[in-house]
Amino acid sequence: MAIQVEDLCYTYGEGTALERQALKHVSFEIQDGEFVGLIGHTGSGKSTLIQHLNGLIKPTSGDIKYQGVSIYSQGYKLKDLRSKVGLVFQYPEYQLFEADIFTDVCFGPKNLGLPQEEVEKRARHALKLVGMDEKFYKQSPFELSGGQKRRVAIAGVLAMRPEMMILDEPTAGLDPQGRDEILGQIERLNREHGLTILVVSHSMEDMARYVDRIMVMNDGVKMFDDTPKEVFRHYKELEAIGLAAPQITYVVQGLRERGIPIDDTITTVEEAREAILALYNKRREKQ
Repeated sequence: MAIQVEDLCYTYGEGTALERQALKHVSFEIQDGEFVGLIGHTGSGKSTLIQHLNGLIKPTSGDIKYQGVSIYSQGYKLKDLRSKVGLVFQYPEYQLFEADIFTDVCFGPKNLGLPQEEVEKRARHALKLVGMDEKFYKQSPFELSGGQKRRVAIAGVLAMRPEMMILDEPTAGLDPQGRDEILGQIERLNREHGLTILVVSHSMEDMARYVDRIMVMNDGVKMFDDTPKEVFRHYKELEAIGLAAPQITYVVQGLRERGIPIDDTITTVEEAREAILALYNKRREKQ
């Protein structure tokens, strides 16, 4: 398995007047090749958690194992971990700092000490994976749109050939088309290339459509950890902590309350369309 998190706790400002426990006995596993979503309201512990997975923060207590080895064991090199577990920040500007796109994407593999030929080969391949061809290579990353900046930030991590990628709000601020393009590319990396993915998002529709499994954080505690259909069954409990289910969930519940026998596990518009069409055709056959 890729990641094991065991009884993880983290306290900000420990021993001071500002002490705040951000993570409380969090445990879970992510298998190789999984596509996992992480949701929670602001302050729920999501960002603190993902920074632990990349070794940027050390827990107050608990352990994290990558491929069965504790990342805090003696002699373990966090640099090696970060080449295997790539983190793409919510604000891609934090990872873009070179004069042009190609040089920027080359930075990661170059930092690994690879030969220049291999560095450039990896950069070209990574940019191709995110849909950016040679016409972008000499362009400044700071002249790009929000969606393009995210693609370059993702390419910069991909060029290091990670086994797992963590993306913090990769579609924040994008229009629906840009959001679908980014998530479609992330999905292809998972489905076609076997990359393990953990994505943080506030979009319940995106979670329902793309991920295999959802973890819900609330006040530093892992509240739910299941398939999207099972998690969104608890839409009333999600509402109680400031979250919501996909909008189609409420449409389906409304139909059921009116006596229409539609499946209550529906979480996407596509599923709802097919179910309603099936009910319509069934009714026509009876007439």
